[in-house]
Amino acid sequence: MATLEDKILGEKLHNYCSSSEGSDNEDSGAESSDKKAAVAKTNLPLEINKWEGSSTNTGPKGVIEDWRKFKQLESAKRTESGKEMVELAKKLTMTVRTTLEDEREQAALEDPELAELLDDDFLLHYQKQRIEEMIQQTNLSKKFGDLMFLRNSKDFLEAIDKEDKTVTVIIHIYEEHVHPCRLMNQCLIQLSKIYNTVKFAAILAPLASVSREFRAGGLPALLVYKSGNIIGNFVKLTNDLGDNFQAEDVQSFLVEHGLLEDKSLTPALVKNSAADGSDSD
Repeated sequence: MATLEDKILGEKLHNYCSSSEGSDNEDSGAESSDKKAAVAKTNLPLEINKWEGSSTNTGPKGVIEDWRKFKQLESAKRTESGKEMVELAKKLTMTVRTTLEDEREQAALEDPELAELLDDDFLLHYQKQRIEEMIQQTNLSKKFGDLMFLRNSKDFLEAIDKEDKTVTVIIHIYEEHVHPCRLMNQCLIQLSKIYNTVKFAAILAPLASVSREFRAGGLPALLVYKSGNIIGNFVKLTNDLGDNFQAEDVQSFLVEHGLLEDKSLTPALVKNSAADGSDSD
């Protein structure tokens, strides 16, 4: 097999045959001298560079020691970088705070009213005032607070058509002998206290002129109107609520369909203002 030296010097291998071997014998002496000179050149020692560092063991222990030093340097760099980030964040925070204070002081000098607007206490007081105004406007709205029982189809139509356009009207069509219908009336009485700006009404199925089929398979039923238009029509509510439901179940059902407001989403500021208003009364 040819060695690397053979590849470089181009020496002939064993069992190498050449048709021009005879003519090459004359120059073999000269070629041999040239090859020896080339070998001598390749065997010359390389120039030794000046050592400018510390020697390390290139074995496994040396590699491990180098890796440890590298990780220590890397950890030190991260620590230093983290300190710089903390210092920069502190500097930016102080700058923002100082700028805001400067703006308030400048506003106080140029426009006292603007400085008052920038005050947090003033903004909170303004929010409460606006909420109280809205609550007062709500208090001026028409109140019901009970379940109305309609006596005939005329009452049924007037309860819808003659009501204010902003009022939501919820009418229950029921039968006395149907247990879920009686349960629904009890739930609506409770909800009418909570949503006193909503008109809750109930009418017997025969008085509402509904068909026998509807009375047999569609009760209890809730019809919801606003501005004279029907916006909700729910029949056989036991399919959704079961046979033994409560007022909270009916409330959640109507809230999910967007027909009643979700009282749990009322801001605390509004609740407190409403409570203060009721206490003062």
